[in-house]
Amino acid sequence: MEYTTKGTCSNKIVFEIEGDVLTSVKFVGGCRGNTQGVARLAEGRKVDDVIKLLDGVVCRNGTSCPDQLAKALKAYRTEHTQKADGAAQ
Repeated sequence: MEYTTKGTCSNKIVFEIEGDVLTSVKFVGGCRGNTQGVARLAEGRKVDDVIKLLDGVVCRNGTSCPDQLAKALKAYRTEHTQKADGAAQ
């Protein structure tokens, strides 16, 4: 999945999820060392755990690259919950 970031040096996050585990994260743009570090720490963790850890971390403009990853995962979760609810009907 791709998520377009807002208010950060990175402009996009590309990630993959298997089941409820974040398996791959790549930030496009931003501070390379920091975004690689965040990605490595997030990979292999459950989506909800990553959201809890990173949601609300602020760098500039009221957000940050980690906060944007949390927002991307929330959007993914919302989208897939709605699809699952629609399929169940």
